[in-house]
Amino acid sequence: MKISRFLGLFLGALLVTAPSYAATIPTVLVGNGGNAGDVQSNGTFGSVAYPYRIGKHEVTNAQYVEFLNGVDPTGANTLALYSTSMTSDARGGIIFISGAANGSKYSVKAGRDNNPVVFVSWYDSIRFANWMHNGMGSGDTENGAYTLQGGTPTPASGHSITRNPGAKWWLPSEDEWYKAAYHKNDGATGNYWDYPTSTDAEPLSDQPPGSDAPDLSNTGNLRKYDGVANGYDDGFAVTGSASFNSSQNYLTNVAAYTSALSPYGTFDQGGNVFEWNEALISANLRGVRGGSWHGGSFNVHASNRSFGGPAVGSSIIGFRVATIPEPATTCLGALGMVVILSWRRRKS
Repeated sequence: MKISRFLGLFLGALLVTAPSYAATIPTVLVGNGGNAGDVQSNGTFGSVAYPYRIGKHEVTNAQYVEFLNGVDPTGANTLALYSTSMTSDARGGIIFISGAANGSKYSVKAGRDNNPVVFVSWYDSIRFANWMHNGMGSGDTENGAYTLQGGTPTPASGHSITRNPGAKWWLPSEDEWYKAAYHKNDGATGNYWDYPTSTDAEPLSDQPPGSDAPDLSNTGNLRKYDGVANGYDDGFAVTGSASFNSSQNYLTNVAAYTSALSPYGTFDQGGNVFEWNEALISANLRGVRGGSWHGGSFNVHASNRSFGGPAVGSSIIGFRVATIPEPATTCLGALGMVVILSWRRRKS
């Protein structure tokens, strides 16, 4: 019992003091299983029969760089997990250096660690989920939570890919994503907010954390222009201008709007970037939700259902992942595995 208690305390500390090379995905619990769905003009969404955990934040550049260096250490990029737009576009946050040592070919642009990763396709997002499912490091990208056939950037029969039984990490279904964003977290009910900031009031646009806006809890990274000199709703949230500048980074760090949370405690499900989900809209389209830095508040409304080509990345689309309902934070660095194996040998 004492050894077990010590191990639990040690591993708990390990989650907090994780080595910098270990991807850490903080999650929140989405309970109230069996809740009713929310009826919208384009369908009924948000009913989920089981508890699950969903990423508290969008997947960041730093997390995606670890993924790239783990699964593509030589920089061959045979699966096109890296897009040159990640480097060339002002919204991209990742650099490729061909002369760097194997396992270090990819790095984050200065100051962009906690921006959401963009220019990721739907296939990139489920390959990231497979990597998480398989323990990270050099984990397999083609099998696990999803099965991708052909070893090519666009898998054979890509339109038929669905989540495999026993998935440990995955891309949220549309219902899972919708529930985490809009359900009121008030039991197994059919009660939903219109916006993922726990309100029916239209969100405001302002630089984070939204100090110039009258309600920090309902402010986000979106484009809204009211033509009034009031310090907010002046266009793009980051610049406070209605004019677009191609050399400007319009992304904000995940959780930069510190008071604007969904009822379950997620950040940025309204604004910053649209997020991929599992929905198969048609043979050539997959679901995205949540609005972005480029769109207005109508994009973050619960009624807005969007989509994109699964092989195409964009400066306005990222993703978050989901997992089984434990633990609150998962960190599977090599050090953690050494500790566990060492303890098992001593015990035996």
